[in-house]
Amino acid sequence: MEPKKYNAFNKIGRFFKVLGPGLVTGSSDDDPSGIATYSQAGAQFGFSTLWTALITFPLMASMQEMCARIGLVTTKGLTSTLKVHYPKWILWVMIIFSFPAIVLNIGADIAGMGAAANLIIPVVPTFVFSIIFTILILLAVVFYPYQKIAAILKWVCVTLLVYFMVPFFTKINWADVLKSTFLPSIHFNKTYISILVGILGTTISPYLFFWQATMEAEDIKHNAHTIIVNKKILNTMRKDVDFGMLFSNLVMFFIILTCGAVLFPNGIHEIDTVEEAALALKPIAGNMAYLLFAVGIIGTGFLAIPVLSGSISYMLAETFDWNQGLDKKFFEAKPFYYVIIISLVVGLFINFLGISPVQGLIYSAILYGLTSPIIILIVLHISNNKKIMGVHVNGRLSNILGWLTFALMAISAAALIYLQFES
Repeated sequence: MEPKKYNAFNKIGRFFKVLGPGLVTGSSDDDPSGIATYSQAGAQFGFSTLWTALITFPLMASMQEMCARIGLVTTKGLTSTLKVHYPKWILWVMIIFSFPAIVLNIGADIAGMGAAANLIIPVVPTFVFSIIFTILILLAVVFYPYQKIAAILKWVCVTLLVYFMVPFFTKINWADVLKSTFLPSIHFNKTYISILVGILGTTISPYLFFWQATMEAEDIKHNAHTIIVNKKILNTMRKDVDFGMLFSNLVMFFIILTCGAVLFPNGIHEIDTVEEAALALKPIAGNMAYLLFAVGIIGTGFLAIPVLSGSISYMLAETFDWNQGLDKKFFEAKPFYYVIIISLVVGLFINFLGISPVQGLIYSAILYGLTSPIIILIVLHISNNKKIMGVHVNGRLSNILGWLTFALMAISAAALIYLQFES
């Protein structure tokens, strides 16, 4: 029996070792922005948005696989690829559309982490926790080499497992869950469409495209003896991406499920702060659910903020030909690290503008939903360009899923804009 157990653990260990950028990217997608948006969806509409998890998984996996393939084939990030092969105005449109949403997302995530930590240790003010977390993330990103950061981020993903446990601390009608998951109930009003765009935006986020391509390029430079992309490398990448996106969508599903089962039937339909999202669970679902929810927000912030700030830094470094890379020491890539530092400091100061953390998180998610269609078009064009991708252009399924993603994001964004002006 012992050899069999040993072999089983060996297989799990080998599988986890294969996981890398895909797992980190998928997990960082469930950042405090995602948690806030999914919580609001469950509180406002119960189980009626659970179906989105089924839709977003294949779309997310398809888009991230394209970005990963671009990174592997070109050994460059999306920004470098655009700079070399496309007009400059396209590059600048991409940066202008992405930058505000990412910085707002960083600020809202820092605020959310501070608020969640304050719930656990109320004697320490929220802003003090926000400052401490910002400093810790800065020190880690600036002074740790890429391989250590990648390993740390991979293990931080484990914190997301808390959201699989939370629903089991309360009673759930699983028949209703299955019905809502497989038989969607859609409401055609501004509030529902806003949440829908928010879910799509925080799930299919543009910053993840940049991060995925860049990290795959970094990985192949660090781990491969050759930069020739073969079938084995592509298959490993796809397993990593698929598992990461599946994990991300399961977390999303369970957060909506928790708030739909606990908050919605008890008349709690509006969540204005992160504290409210966790505290609302306390009297109904108990202390354990409340603490797990708060711990999850902190853990996902530590996972997502380096990804967010790193995405901005890689974009600008590739645009202006700066020396770049998380494997570089600070003095070797000062402008690259300055961007990370500035983005985190600006994000921290957003906390003092009077925007509630949850509102900031939801606003950034909606902004992603509005900007994603443009960047999806860019990714589709690159991944079908034989001059760039050679024999590794999109297959039929990738193109079908890619265009479905574009259509869904564009239609939902257009609907949101229309409803803003509807009386």
